[in-house]
Amino acid sequence: MVELIWDGKYDDNGRKTAPLRLKLPFQTVETVNESAQQRQIAFDLFSAGRPPEWRNRLIWGDKKYVLPALLDEFAGKVALIYIDPPFNVGADFSYQVKVENEQFTKEASIIEQKAYRDTWGKGLDSYLEWFYETVLFLRELLSETGTIYVHLDHHISHYAKVISDEVFGLDEYQNELIWLRTTGHSDSHRWNHSHDVMFFYSKTYDFFFEPQYLPYSKEYIKKAFNNIEEGTGRRFSIGDLMAGGLRKGETGKPWRGIDPSSRNGHWQYRISRLEELDKKGRIYWPQKGRVPRLKRYLDEMPGRPAKSIWDDISPVQGNSVERTGYDTQKPEALLERIIRASSNEGDLVLDCFAGSGTTAAVAEKLDRRWITCDLGRFAIHTTRKRLLSIPNVKPFVVQNLGKYERQAWQAAEFGDSEQAAHIITQYRHFILQLYDARPIQGYAWLHGIKSGRMVHVGAVDSPVSPGDVRQIAIEFRKATGTGTDAPTHNAVDVLGWDFAFELNEVAKQQAAQANITMRFIRIPREVLEKKAVEQGDIKFFELAALAVEVTQKGRSVNLKLTDFVIPPDDVPA
Repeated sequence: MVELIWDGKYDDNGRKTAPLRLKLPFQTVETVNESAQQRQIAFDLFSAGRPPEWRNRLIWGDKKYVLPALLDEFAGKVALIYIDPPFNVGADFSYQVKVENEQFTKEASIIEQKAYRDTWGKGLDSYLEWFYETVLFLRELLSETGTIYVHLDHHISHYAKVISDEVFGLDEYQNELIWLRTTGHSDSHRWNHSHDVMFFYSKTYDFFFEPQYLPYSKEYIKKAFNNIEEGTGRRFSIGDLMAGGLRKGETGKPWRGIDPSSRNGHWQYRISRLEELDKKGRIYWPQKGRVPRLKRYLDEMPGRPAKSIWDDISPVQGNSVERTGYDTQKPEALLERIIRASSNEGDLVLDCFAGSGTTAAVAEKLDRRWITCDLGRFAIHTTRKRLLSIPNVKPFVVQNLGKYERQAWQAAEFGDSEQAAHIITQYRHFILQLYDARPIQGYAWLHGIKSGRMVHVGAVDSPVSPGDVRQIAIEFRKATGTGTDAPTHNAVDVLGWDFAFELNEVAKQQAAQANITMRFIRIPREVLEKKAVEQGDIKFFELAALAVEVTQKGRSVNLKLTDFVIPPDDVPA
């Protein structure tokens, strides 16, 4: 078999490099039981129905961690996978955000930019390795009758095809589907790029597929169904009741005075079946002496079979009700055709590039179970919002890998578990360096100093809590006036990955009582990405917070936003 080789596919010993397989547990951030409409009617934000056995999953995280984490529970259980991975070196991952009547362009966050740039870090070699590892995991997740659709464009599809052949096997390649977009850009220097491709693979030869049909054109109806039944007005076409070739059995016998053998043929049905069809008015009798024909009513026909070129589905237009603002958003009609063709109600559908959430939304509407994930926080937000707008949306959970992903990164970056103290020290020094702070010694809760402010670095596996703040305040008082490491301001910057609920309110009150100004700074997830660190793209922002006044009168509740802090990275550009 032809094999595509790239830098990094094999190690120095000639063995294929295995993808990272960390079995990390998921953390549930939110459980959603009711649609937005249901919540509005009941106006009870905390009530929920009885938890079902299954909850659909919306996962925020990098698929290189998410996919192996899914294997224990879902290997061999996914009926359908659709992926629409980034396939353009210069892809624009910005999208439109509407606030009141104003429209803003939200640029991709640094982590999203870096993740997709890392995909092309070493050029084509990086992308091929990234794609290869992805489809390896996806094949494991597919059921024995499952199928996968890989959606790409002209930039990379030919390479992806060779890799997919290697992973799934040439015999399991079923189709190349062409989606002919109607909004291709004109180009006077070359042929217009007006289509995407989708490679359709099965895991085995015994895969599920349900043919899909398209409506007949008006011209075809007038031509093919040109007979109108008297009394009912139903349009019908006429087909053969006879087939060529002589038969000695029942189908070769005369019926109603017509001998098929005289026409060198035979009936396509037994005589008893012909009588039954005639009683039901399903046989068309032409002028005397001519062979009767079979009626096929237009209103009973499924339509014309969909083929491998899809030219009837338009991209999402600017005024479309389903538009979310993502430039790469795919139309629901596209996913509806795929999901109907390759899954049944109740089957599990997976998309590890959620984007605007089209796959999850369509799977929800078609009564399929679904799992979708994405690296971008706004993709998760957009998908969540989109799902909640679906009437009677079934319960789903929002999950991430949280501390477990960070623990894996910490161990890989700074050492193994036998060197726990060394790992923690190296980790803190690394974060302090990124924060432009100087490490200090001799304290348990104070780890650095920056511009006269003390700095605390939170652990990777636990949120900063009010208890932590109390200990920081106690140790801060001991640090006052103790040489070169002494703070010049009554101030502490508390760096953390996660923060306990109500920390901004409770902990800042504690700090104020101790006469300390305290800022809570979120450690960005970009820290986990080597290339982002190497290129100096790490930015720390103060923890988002808001103050709300609540006024309740009967069953009416008024909420007034009185103050807020928003990290610049979360503000539309």
